[in-house]
Amino acid sequence: MKTLRNFVPAGFILQLMTKDFPYTLLNKHQIAEQINRLAAARIPFLFIIDYKAERGYVIKQNELNPQFVRFEIQSAKKQIDAIVDWSVNPISMEDYQPKFAFVVDQIHKGNSFLTNLTQPTEVQTNLSLLDLFQFGSAKYKLWLRNQFVVLSPESFVRIQGRTISSFPMKGTIDASIENAAEMILNDPKEKAEHATIVDLIRNDLSLVAENVDVKRYRYVEKLTTNRQDLLQVSSEISGQLPGNFYSRLGDILFALLPAGSITGAPKPKTMEIIDQAEGYERGFYTGICGCFDGENLDSAVMIRFIEQEGEQLIFKSGGGITSQSDLNKEYEELIQKVYVPIS
Repeated sequence: MKTLRNFVPAGFILQLMTKDFPYTLLNKHQIAEQINRLAAARIPFLFIIDYKAERGYVIKQNELNPQFVRFEIQSAKKQIDAIVDWSVNPISMEDYQPKFAFVVDQIHKGNSFLTNLTQPTEVQTNLSLLDLFQFGSAKYKLWLRNQFVVLSPESFVRIQGRTISSFPMKGTIDASIENAAEMILNDPKEKAEHATIVDLIRNDLSLVAENVDVKRYRYVEKLTTNRQDLLQVSSEISGQLPGNFYSRLGDILFALLPAGSITGAPKPKTMEIIDQAEGYERGFYTGICGCFDGENLDSAVMIRFIEQEGEQLIFKSGGGITSQSDLNKEYEELIQKVYVPIS
């Protein structure tokens, strides 16, 4: 899938010099229709869809303008010579606690088994959104000028041939802790949370594919950040799409949205709990982005997300809450995830 590596063509000639963002924001129906049409014609494109799967962009590859949007997969790591200033102003424990308590109460009432609770954090840095994109070493990188940057380690779905695969990521720990991998793999809360998400994603894929199976269960990957090294736990789930799936590719994607790893289970009721608990709009955070190269598709969950609001940068992060969750640990995890993968 070499054509997916850097989806903005090298040497692209700037044709749109307007300061306004030149791409049209589409609604759900328009996005699905565009993806179906372009995929059926095997035309490469980039897609960006928000958390609630209500709006987004579909941009043909030959219309991508790096003055406004850039997307890369598995880009080469770049060393930054300058010192990276990075300070955070997270939600206080006093304000976080009632949100956490509400979610736990909903879980105890049986309205959810797992709820992904997120919050915005103000950050200050000497880097621009474009700097963060250029120097970040994430698996997936997306930049929209004056809007946001994504430096995501988490795949949403990949399609190669007729095989569709998803890679839910649940479980994070400081890599410097002694026996960190063993500790997170044996933690009862982490086990339960991951099992719930794997079951949810397996059920989601079964809506669009056959012979869905868990290929790898709870494998550990290391992430290097500007603050510390982290270990994250993922699984791989795959199935087989029907032979005529290209003309239905948009419908297939929307059948899987929102991503289970950033909502919880059961999905509809848990999303209601999220709306009540979080007290802010996620927007494009925890939506998906990806590209179709004319044959294959690769996509990411938009986490490690930094949004520009006027002169302020907002980093959105969170974690999964279960009946076994500890308030202090969940609060620490929310703050721990406020990092950029730059070294």
